[in-house]
Amino acid sequence: MKLKLVEIAFFLSLFICIFSCLSFENDCKGIRKEIMRLHVIANSDSEADQTLKLDVRDSILEKSKELFGTQNNISDATEILKSKKQALIKTADEVIKKAGYNYKARVEIAESYFPTRQYDSVTLPAGYYKSVRVILGEGKGQNWWCVLFPPMCLPAAAKGEINLNDVLTQSQMKLVKSDPRFEVRFWIVEKLQNLKRSHKQKP
Repeated sequence: MKLKLVEIAFFLSLFICIFSCLSFENDCKGIRKEIMRLHVIANSDSEADQTLKLDVRDSILEKSKELFGTQNNISDATEILKSKKQALIKTADEVIKKAGYNYKARVEIAESYFPTRQYDSVTLPAGYYKSVRVILGEGKGQNWWCVLFPPMCLPAAAKGEINLNDVLTQSQMKLVKSDPRFEVRFWIVEKLQNLKRSHKQKP
């Protein structure tokens, strides 16, 4: 009888754990659908190229404020970015040229993989996010990333603009405010997403 009680407790605990992880992953999936990342990749790791990367970043963020206007969902923001892609390239190229370099920038709007990352007080779970990738020159240097929509990157984030509370549910907001150091499920989700990523990359 005692063994049966132990077995019941074990399977009950296992069920609760699985249900908790599935619910957590469902919230993660919802977060990925509502957020767009900005990914600026430097030409190289030289000090000059890394400095230029940050200058391009600032110009792109400033330009994004003009492009987004009053858009309040990721679908509208994506359509605006697609139609104004050349404007972003021009903005980046102007900064590069002004700095005295002859390489160019290219901009890609696609699904990109990101590991679990903490930005200020917000943690974003690992997985594929819609992203704007600004690749400078050969794109072999260290990168810089942030959340482009809703605008969390400075100086893009301004008072009165849409924020995370406007696009995420209460449970999703609770998740992004979690500390990954004490939330084991972030680790589990990252491992599952890495498996998914490996599968996608297979020829």
